[in-house]
Amino acid sequence: MFYRTDAQGMMTKEPMSDRSVARLIQRYAEKVGLDPAAVGAHSLRSGFLTEAAKSGASLPKMQEVSRQKKVEVLLGYVRDAALFENHAGERFL
Repeated sequence: MFYRTDAQGMMTKEPMSDRSVARLIQRYAEKVGLDPAAVGAHSLRSGFLTEAAKSGASLPKMQEVSRQKKVEVLLGYVRDAALFENHAGERFL
């Protein structure tokens, strides 16, 4: 999904480093008014895995994409997707 670019700005077949992805996300977070220190590459992983869980993806398929060897580690990235479902304040939260 995130590939390096060469000196001329052309996309290569080499993936970006995890740190480069984090810097890219933080740069654009700041441009839209978010605190860049509060987001990073893990935000993408967490968001992806949370949405996958919410959509009913199986744990093995989620592990395949995230490359987490332990389910416990993978589940640490999954935010409570149902936190505000059927919540008393769901109309205003």
